Amino acid sequence: MAAPQLSALEAALTPPRAHGPPPAQGLLRCEPEDFLVEEELGFVPAGRGAHLLLKVRKRNANTQWVAGELARFARCRPAEVGYAGLKDRRAIAVQWFSLPQPRAPLDFAQLRATDFEVLEAHPHTRKLPRGALVANRFAVRIRAHGEGAGLAAQLAARLAAIAQRGVPNYFGPQRFGRGGGNLRGPSAAAARSSRQQRSFALSAARSVIFNALLAARVSDGSWERLRAGDVANIDGSGSIFAIEHVDAALSERCARLEIHPTGPLWGQGSLGSTGEVLELEKLIAARYPDAARDCTDAGMAQERRSLRLAVQELRCESEPQAVRVHFRLARGGFATAVLAELLGHQSQESST
Repeated sequence: MAAPQLSALEAALTPPRAHGPPPAQGLLRCEPEDFLVEEELGFVPAGRGAHLLLKVRKRNANTQWVAGELARFARCRPAEVGYAGLKDRRAIAVQWFSLPQPRAPLDFAQLRATDFEVLEAHPHTRKLPRGALVANRFAVRIRAHGEGAGLAAQLAARLAAIAQRGVPNYFGPQRFGRGGGNLRGPSAAAARSSRQQRSFALSAARSVIFNALLAARVSDGSWERLRAGDVANIDGSGSIFAIEHVDAALSERCARLEIHPTGPLWGQGSLGSTGEVLELEKLIAARYPDAARDCTDAGMAQERRSLRLAVQELRCESEPQAVRVHFRLARGGFATAVLAELLGHQSQESST
């Protein structure tokens, strides 16, 4: 099957679904409390060291704004504040930050407000780096239209399929900014004089190539199965290995969600794939020459990302006029990739 010709905006915001037409319609994020996310670090604070590790609960607040407020309170430079990743603004998010150990104890109770509060503070040995978590846990309320009868029943079969097969590991709309605004490129971002905006633009450029490649693999059905020439990823890790030949053992491991095919995060260097897989990846990147050039000119190195996202601990609870869907995603996975397979009509605000 020929790879679909998607515009950059389509690849970013409306890539094709893998499980067919959505089984239901619903409303998301009517209130921040409708979207709960909590980081899972995968390690415990050291209990000693030159930094403080803070567990923070924020409501309807931007991660970077919270980091700035913490820096102001601790009288340190904003660059000295660490956090593992950006979290949605219109949500209740529990995430971790780090600060340099202050000379005098800080009374974090003074920071308690409607926007955020510090739940825990622990001494730690180092600044919290980006990506320093293993997973995120989500609890998402889907509000039904009208009387809402039968929403849980409408979603049941699709939830079972997602639990068994996973979902395409698309980068979510928040990666591309409101209305795809981050796709204007790093040159436009530089004109707006923000180093952060340039970083967002480069990230969007890389992500749109990946989404477009994944869309092609969704269209031919190979997003969830290995092909000769693929580079495979071991679920829940950064480990990858080349696939020269797909045998029964590899196919069975892939069916059990233990390993996944990957796609390129564009940059300088070898793609690692071979044969028809390599040709497809080159073809897709050639359709987005500006994005590919921006990534290589910025000195970004070729990396790989799983094409499939395993959705763990998936369950659904009925509520009056709504359901609450709970699930766990490995680091880097977007809840929007799950929700897009469930719902047709969505009211979303997914800025960070």
